Amino acid sequence: MRTPTPPTAPSRLQPSSSCLHTPACPTADRPDREAAVVVAAHPEQGWSLLCNGALLFDDTGELLPDGRVVAPHRPLGATA
Repeated sequence: MRTPTPPTAPSRLQPSSSCLHTPACPTADRPDREAAVVVAAHPEQGWSLLCNGALLFDDTGELLPDGRVVAPHRPLGATA
């Protein structure tokens, strides 16, 4: 008796970019990725989905489409 092979799962749940406008937004692997257009905003939950597939959090942390995490990078407050 043969054992059934389970179906293979897609490697990503979200495409790396859903940007369809011109000029195209920066991809998620570029340093200026935060300039991409917001396609879903959830300020009550503290995050936004950018058209390049990156999740941007209110604390300035990010989750990239390939699973990499970018630590929060808020500028330090001005000193008196």
